[in-house]
Amino acid sequence: MAKKSKAASDGIDIGISGKERAAIAAGLSRLLADTYTLYLTTHNFHWNVTGPQFNSLHAMFMAQYTELWNAVDPIAERIRSLGHVAPGSYAQFAALSSLPDAPAQPPKADEMVRLLMQGHEAVARTARAAFPTADAANDQPSCDLLTQRLDVHEKTAWMLRSLLQG
Repeated sequence: MAKKSKAASDGIDIGISGKERAAIAAGLSRLLADTYTLYLTTHNFHWNVTGPQFNSLHAMFMAQYTELWNAVDPIAERIRSLGHVAPGSYAQFAALSSLPDAPAQPPKADEMVRLLMQGHEAVARTARAAFPTADAANDQPSCDLLTQRLDVHEKTAWMLRSLLQG
């Protein structure tokens, strides 16, 4: 008799198999890492933006990093609801994230906007990549969470892109 995996023998019976929960949690872990990395970069840019757009960008970056900060907890809690440990260290986030770390030297304001736009697009791609697995497992809470994150990241990328087109 084969030994059951921890995910299959953890006593969780929510109508999603242990294998499916593990796959969904893996996708959500990548989303959490991307979200936290983008949060940190956005907060960095909030602190370090300079130039004629300082007031508007400083305020906009604060609204964006606050939204990102408020997003990490629901993502991590969904991973926990699926019976898995949420990543929570810089090393784990660096290994899981598709985003680069913030530049060591703060770039000019327009470059900050471009990097954040690219970051939001990347997080949207990560959320979209996780969606089919959650959908195939009939995991509506994860699908809902992913849909909400897609909406935020696509809208924010559009707004940032609009600043660069001006």
